[in-house]
Amino acid sequence: MTTPMLEIRNLHVRIEEREILKGVNLIVPKGEVHAIMGRNGSGKSTLSYVLAGKEDYEVTDGEVLLDGKNILEMEPSDRAVAGLFLAFQYPIEIPGVATMTFLKSALNAQRKARGESEISTPDFMKAVKEAGKALHIDADMLKRALNVGFSGGEKKRAEILQMALLKPKMCILDETDSGLDIDALKVVSEGVNALRGADRSMLVITHYQRLLNHIVPDVVHVFSDGRVVESGPKELALELEAKGYAGFDEEQAA
Repeated sequence: MTTPMLEIRNLHVRIEEREILKGVNLIVPKGEVHAIMGRNGSGKSTLSYVLAGKEDYEVTDGEVLLDGKNILEMEPSDRAVAGLFLAFQYPIEIPGVATMTFLKSALNAQRKARGESEISTPDFMKAVKEAGKALHIDADMLKRALNVGFSGGEKKRAEILQMALLKPKMCILDETDSGLDIDALKVVSEGVNALRGADRSMLVITHYQRLLNHIVPDVVHVFSDGRVVESGPKELALELEAKGYAGFDEEQAA
């Protein structure tokens, strides 16, 4: 049996007395890419926030294991050190902080937490240049303040660049296709696909099947009313697009 990279067991989460996740069970084996699809309000983004450790969400039951360790007991920074990475649906702007400075600080913070020495400037510049080339990121973009004035495509490319540099073992992509035109979607997807590997897993959260034409998943999970209601091969995404979410909601209610 393939070793799980991410294992979610009976996860219940609420915010302000309202239960949003109602018993999520999900396993992502090492080296696999899984997709979560579901309508707005089904709990998809909430799941990504809870995995990353965002405040205000109360876990009332269940556990989340990352490579065998329960991350619900960890601070967000410790989850990142353990190998979890969340690419946001709407990356935030950070005025006054150059993208290059942010990237180097993030990389060195993780290296320090792991007991490693800081990366040298030449090695860092080389790593950024190599990773940025595949994502069509030029030097001028890296000199600008992080995400400030960036287009939707630039923001997503900057996040995938972070992912390439930090080399996480579990990547959560929350609606990465949001706000992207078809050309930007292709570039971002190519960047994500270049990071697929036997020791890295990904959970891709999306509304639309179009993203999965570019980032082809091993397994698709359908989310409805705070839980996974069906899982299947990549063809399930096509069925979902043709059938609509209502059909799966009806199956869940039956």
